[in-house]
Amino acid sequence: MAKIVILGGGVGGTIVANQVAKQMSNALSQGQLEITVISDSEQHVYQPMFLYVAFDQVMPGEAKKPERDILDPRIKMVIGSAERIDREKKVVLMSDHRAVPYDYLVIATGSRPAPELVEGLPEGGHIFYTEEGAMKLRRALHDFQGGRIVITVGVPHKCPVAPLEFTFMLQEWAKAKGIGDKTEIVYTYPIGRIHSLEPVSEWATPVFEERKIESHIFFNPEHVDPVKKEITSLEGETLHYDLLVAVPPHTGQDVIGRSGLGDAGNWIPTDRTSLRMQGADDIFVLGDATNLPISKAGSTAHFEADVVAANLVSLLQGGFGSVTYNGKVFCFIETGLNKATYITFDYAHPPKPTAPSEMIHMFKLAYNRLYWLTPAGLL
Repeated sequence: MAKIVILGGGVGGTIVANQVAKQMSNALSQGQLEITVISDSEQHVYQPMFLYVAFDQVMPGEAKKPERDILDPRIKMVIGSAERIDREKKVVLMSDHRAVPYDYLVIATGSRPAPELVEGLPEGGHIFYTEEGAMKLRRALHDFQGGRIVITVGVPHKCPVAPLEFTFMLQEWAKAKGIGDKTEIVYTYPIGRIHSLEPVSEWATPVFEERKIESHIFFNPEHVDPVKKEITSLEGETLHYDLLVAVPPHTGQDVIGRSGLGDAGNWIPTDRTSLRMQGADDIFVLGDATNLPISKAGSTAHFEADVVAANLVSLLQGGFGSVTYNGKVFCFIETGLNKATYITFDYAHPPKPTAPSEMIHMFKLAYNRLYWLTPAGLL
């Protein structure tokens, strides 16, 4: 019996599990194939929804559903923390001493926000990348009556357009609350333009100027003083704030480091087209877990999952697993509370933001509700 183990119950891992189960239905039902998903939580979380939680537009419960309800019922599910991957024995070792053997392993462990990497940030700032962080920020915004809001960005981070989305939404939120004339918004970015993707930066820069949003480039956050309410960059610039919101640096998961599979940031060296871990024919990597120089986004994991699933099916049926990934990414960009645009790009084609519209915003909101069809393999 062939054993596929998928480490990670997010969008990428769940898509792979359900697609392989569907395409290998007979083998699965006849006991010739076993698919196991290992997740550290019983809940499947749609993390992009937390941005809307921060602005009190949706409730936290709308961002999660039981993973078991999304998976094909024939797929096994192991709930717990993975301690280490043993490549020689081809087994995932759990922290409670369980061992889950595999013939093929899919690593879809994602990334985690690491605000602790910036001294003082956990005490002095807010994030919206977790349910807890989004809830605290929601309270802070509710209580905010005017002043200086600094938005700072660490690298690397997931969802490349999130800093812009939050900034644009924040400005319109302040106007809607009636404190727009009392609110100063300051945006910082770590490189020499306001976004890593040059076409996005070229589109956003005049929007900042038109909306009078102050920006500081070459600002890599190093230290936050919660008492003085100041944030200082590696470059030596210090900014005062009344409210600090951070897109924090992210790291790969600790299990990658404990397994000796990743680099210093716990990102796994991955072939950019085959999505196999470099030097391994039996391990695929997708989503945030890779070290690929592409956006860490849900759509990236989705498109990569399609490739990984197709290759697993090919291998199980005696093929060579030759389907390739072209670097495709798609991102909606909220430009306020009622308009949005989008970008799509791949290894060979840069993004070209379109004119924002209410229709694209409605598409974004609709997808937030339809998202659950994606990991189920229906969308």
